[in-house]
Amino acid sequence: MKVWSFLSFFISLSVWLISGSGCGQPIPPTGGPRDSLPPLITGAEPADSSLNFNGNKITLTFNEYITLDNPFEKITYSPLPKINPQVEGKLKTVIIKIKDTLEPNTTYSIDFGESITDINENNKLRDFRYVFSTGPRIDSGVLTGRVYLAENGKTDSTLIVVLHKNGYDSAVAKEKPRYAAKLNKDGDFTFRYLAPGEYYIFALNDEGGQKTYNQESQYIGFLDKPVSANQNEKIVLYAFTEKAEIKKGSTSPVTQPPAATKSKDDKRLRLITNLDGGRQDILGNLVLKSETKLASFDSAKLIFTDEAYKPITAYTIRRDSTLKQLILTYTWTENSKYNLIIQKDFAKDSAGNFTTRTDTLPFQAKKESDYGSLDIKLLNLDSTQHPILLLYRDEQIELQQPLESNRYKYRLFKPGEYEVRILFDKNQNRKWDTGNYWKKLQPEKIVARKQKLTIRSNWDNELEINLLDFGN
Repeated sequence: MKVWSFLSFFISLSVWLISGSGCGQPIPPTGGPRDSLPPLITGAEPADSSLNFNGNKITLTFNEYITLDNPFEKITYSPLPKINPQVEGKLKTVIIKIKDTLEPNTTYSIDFGESITDINENNKLRDFRYVFSTGPRIDSGVLTGRVYLAENGKTDSTLIVVLHKNGYDSAVAKEKPRYAAKLNKDGDFTFRYLAPGEYYIFALNDEGGQKTYNQESQYIGFLDKPVSANQNEKIVLYAFTEKAEIKKGSTSPVTQPPAATKSKDDKRLRLITNLDGGRQDILGNLVLKSETKLASFDSAKLIFTDEAYKPITAYTIRRDSTLKQLILTYTWTENSKYNLIIQKDFAKDSAGNFTTRTDTLPFQAKKESDYGSLDIKLLNLDSTQHPILLLYRDEQIELQQPLESNRYKYRLFKPGEYEVRILFDKNQNRKWDTGNYWKKLQPEKIVARKQKLTIRSNWDNELEINLLDFGN
């Protein structure tokens, strides 16, 4: 009995130790840290960088199960084939079947972009490229550069860059390029494994996938001379559309509230203003805006007064070019109060709606302390480049200042965040002019500064610009 009792106790104790205490819950084993590593290539047949390649099939093997994400768009081939290869991902392999006739003594590269991911965690294999040559060596030509939009100095990663061997003007419109490269988020491009020689380079937007230039609304950037493979100088292209126009800021933006549903019998004309919380910008105009075009307005039925309702006459009012805005121009006195009395039948729109009653709009001009001062200092100014400083806020030009001296001061400037750009005004007409590829006319360049300018109210703000940073 004692032996049996001892064995029973030993077995019970063993079970208790394995299972944990009676009041606890079993804890399942953890799965370990999350897999954050991309797939790794473990083999290639034929091997990467193979010479004298004469097959039509490539097999790549990875260390885990993979999937291909949109290979048609994400995988690029150099040189560009007439018929794209067939690419298939299966288990741990990627199989490329070549459908085109390979050229002799030519280096080919397949850039997989971010198309290869693992199945479980969607980790992307980045910057993977497979290279082979049908000849006895791998070509090593490299070209790098960046593409800017000429009209605003920004970059657009949806553009591509192409290389042509043919120097005829019409080649970019009629022929498939020899090589093509995508832009990264900073607008940079890189060509690798180029054959020796000269190339004609273009930046394009390629919505149709044809990699050609065939309409005025399409972006194009070009150089005036060919480039050589393996040149050390970084290439800069300025892309433009022949009909592009720079946005111009004339009045403060007017925020349009959602339109109220109107009945057919409702003939009321609704006008909204650009007042900021009932306050008028003392540097700008008062704007009355209609949803529809204004057919007419009677200035005699608009009464502009001071706080005591004493009429003010030293102002002007006009319709803008859209015929949807009435712009009242006046020299405002800071912190003063005003009234705008809009009488019945003051304005009528093209749909027959009109101001159906008399309304009074009281408002107050902003104070000078609502603005900041701005002191602009310029370094390395070259007036022969005819630079113009452009300050943008919400894609509207708030300042357009031709730069002819080394310092500019503004006592009152609207607070906010601004983009700083320099226009190099070649023809000195004080506006940006586009180019024309067929006439070999380059666009004027606008170069943007990466850092934005923040203007604080009731503050002495400074902006120092080194023109060498805006290399033209």
